[in-house]
Amino acid sequence: MDKFSGQKSAVHYLHPPIDPFDQRMLDVGDGHKVYLEQSGNPDGVPVVVFHGGPGGGSSPAMRRYFDPRVFRVVLFDQRGCGRSTPHASIENNTTWHLVRDVETIRRELGIEEWYVFGGSWGATLALIYAQSHPDVIKGLILRGVFLATQAELDWFYGGGAGKFWPETWARFADLIPSEEQDDMIAAYHKRLFSGHLPTETKYAKAWAQWENALASVYSTGHGGDSPGEYARAFARLENHYFSNSAFLERDEQILQDMGKITHIPGVIVQGRYDMICPPTSAWSLAKRWPNADLKMIRNAGHALSEPGISAELVRVMDQIAEEGGLN
Repeated sequence: MDKFSGQKSAVHYLHPPIDPFDQRMLDVGDGHKVYLEQSGNPDGVPVVVFHGGPGGGSSPAMRRYFDPRVFRVVLFDQRGCGRSTPHASIENNTTWHLVRDVETIRRELGIEEWYVFGGSWGATLALIYAQSHPDVIKGLILRGVFLATQAELDWFYGGGAGKFWPETWARFADLIPSEEQDDMIAAYHKRLFSGHLPTETKYAKAWAQWENALASVYSTGHGGDSPGEYARAFARLENHYFSNSAFLERDEQILQDMGKITHIPGVIVQGRYDMICPPTSAWSLAKRWPNADLKMIRNAGHALSEPGISAELVRVMDQIAEEGGLN
């Protein structure tokens, strides 16, 4: 049981751990190689998992949201993070490079169409990928929606979320001189790309700690201490993407382009008390997507590992397995 909530832990709801039947490094060009793995049923229903961040990397736990008898589960680490190389690199690393990489993976594996499962930045990328390649999508399963808008960045890096977590925000903000605190993304960018590894690591850990501290509705506000190598890739990639508005042509582009994919069935699983990606984004997306089912999870925050979030995602995927697809 979760010691804070009295709920069962997220692990209780997941399928048993499995090992991949295929692991490889795939050369996607531009000097990048991405880590790619497959698990579950080699002849099963294909589903590709988009991790968050940008820069978060995949994890073995992500395999466990899918019945391994039914699904062919494809995980990969996006450019610059996880086991992909070069590590923490922002060179030739944009949203559109990632979209191209996903298509490279799909063709490499000989998959005609697949389900896309993604949360947070993974939901962002899933929507952009679907809008770019709607004909290869069987359905979208999204969690903790982030639409890469300026309003969302202002909320999280401009003090909005900090009004609920003032002591945690102070730890994040006070590392920056007061005259630079009006643009925290730019202030951290200067330090994350200083060329001085100890400085980059120090500010990367602070960047990761701020986000991790707000991920769970049961958080104490501390956020832990991420390993330096992981934090540096995570923070540099997030900051790079956020400094460039996710490389989209216009604000609210994802919402404005929903007409391209309204025919695709989807499920949106959203924590009611998500401090990182507030529910208004999921609500706005659902209003423009008649074939999506919005599941608002009470007493849940942002993290994939939240018990209510995990339980609902497993339930959705089990239902797809049983019924042969999203309706």
